[in-house]
Amino acid sequence: MPNNDEDPWWAPDKLYHLLFCFSLTILFSSLSARSRYPFLRRHSISVGSILSLLAGVAKEAADHLGFFQSSGASVKDAVADLIGVLIADLMLLVLGFSGRPEHDTVKVREVSIV
Repeated sequence: MPNNDEDPWWAPDKLYHLLFCFSLTILFSSLSARSRYPFLRRHSISVGSILSLLAGVAKEAADHLGFFQSSGASVKDAVADLIGVLIADLMLLVLGFSGRPEHDTVKVREVSIV
């Protein structure tokens, strides 16, 4: 793990982590809201958040294992990931993202057998 001098809180890397997890949360929430499965639609914000955090954890694990040219896994990066997810969750909740598209209602057509 990098020390505090090598991993400042206000590094551009932290902004990238925040924006990446923010974007993934919005993307995964939107995709799950359009799923054909009611459970995913009902819990789309949670699904988006969990998948985004899993992506952040996978990135930090890859950093720790040396797959990327970085200074290693960082708790500060993980905190930036979490903050990005929380901002996206708050935005989705404030904007009234219900997880159910308006076209979700079933329309029944009557057919005459005459």
